[in-house]
Amino acid sequence: MTLLLYAILVFFWLLLLFYSALTVAGLWQRISSQAPEKLKGDYPNVAVLIPAHNEGVVIEDTLNAMAKLRYPGELNIYLLDDNSKDNTAEIAKEFAETFSRIHYIPVPPGYPSGKSRVLNYGLSISSSKYFVVYDADNEPEADAVEKLIETAEQTPKAAGAVGYVKTKNASANLLTRMIGLEFQVFQLLMQCGRWALFKIGSLAGTNMLLRRSVIEELGGYDPLALAEDAELTVRLTALGYVLPVVPLSRTWEQEPETMKTFIKQRTRWLNGNLYLLEKSFQDRSAWFGRTFMLSLQHVVTYLFFVLLLVVSDIFFIAGITGIGLPLVGAPLEMLWFMTYIVYVCQLLSSLVIDRNLTVKNVLLVLVMYFTYAQIFLFLLFRSVTMYTISRARKKTIVWDKTQRFKGNVE
Repeated sequence: MTLLLYAILVFFWLLLLFYSALTVAGLWQRISSQAPEKLKGDYPNVAVLIPAHNEGVVIEDTLNAMAKLRYPGELNIYLLDDNSKDNTAEIAKEFAETFSRIHYIPVPPGYPSGKSRVLNYGLSISSSKYFVVYDADNEPEADAVEKLIETAEQTPKAAGAVGYVKTKNASANLLTRMIGLEFQVFQLLMQCGRWALFKIGSLAGTNMLLRRSVIEELGGYDPLALAEDAELTVRLTALGYVLPVVPLSRTWEQEPETMKTFIKQRTRWLNGNLYLLEKSFQDRSAWFGRTFMLSLQHVVTYLFFVLLLVVSDIFFIAGITGIGLPLVGAPLEMLWFMTYIVYVCQLLSSLVIDRNLTVKNVLLVLVMYFTYAQIFLFLLFRSVTMYTISRARKKTIVWDKTQRFKGNVE
């Protein structure tokens, strides 16, 4: 038992040191980041691909933002309508009639359903050097695409570039505010930290630029991947390409406002990452070079991190209830305490860097470990159960669209 506890402590401390290093590197990268230099020659042509399915609640705001994009080169915006039954088509067609660079594209029915298949179709009907993906609830800032292009064109071996995703409805309720804080940590610290230390960037599913020739080299999107961004990131990295992180390229995205919608969305994300884990274990190329860091991150995040979260909770509960715990060089309660400190420091750092340090946000940060973080224990159990059953029955988990909400803009 003592040896097991020592092993847990060593791994836990290594994990805490790793995330602490990412936080510090991310802070430095974010503080020192500057706007990319303007290109000296012509700007390459770009296609903006927007997969859409029953997006009538948000699509008008999205297309208004797309119409305001500033780009020095040729830019075409494709609303890819995946068999919508609401007024998505009607709204999109009105914009297409008003703005020459906005195009309404009905996507033929096909299998399997989901974002990957729609994006593959979008690539087949466009011919630009680069393409940018935005979700149908996104409102990018006017210079977002320009900054992505400038960075990608001036970074050796770049397959594209990754921007920053902010929460536009963070003020809706406590859940959306917590999601917004989580995104700040991932986008501002983890993404920037990994790029600063390892020159590794991860596609975030939206506000991401990709070079068409690279995607064609990879054979397009995997239509079975529910987490198509993470799956594509691994394949790109395995071929030696990089994805520079551009925090000054920003888009505003709507997040789930109800727990039911949040659980459905995150279950889909986790199922997609479980698929990626299984795929990675069957592909040796996923465990060499910089790809090793991505694969290791998935194992740590979706297996070991949750396991250690459970262990940490056990130590915390034992400590406050007076249940005796052995001493292994130091009280095991210290394990939980340091986990909590690192978690809180990451969130507070993101608040400072993003300039939204308020009393309300600080109080929220102090309780997020006990509330928001614990939800992921349930989510992982739910996802593993669903994924295991689907694999046993040889069935494919189908795409599950995230519900949209009207109003509540930050």
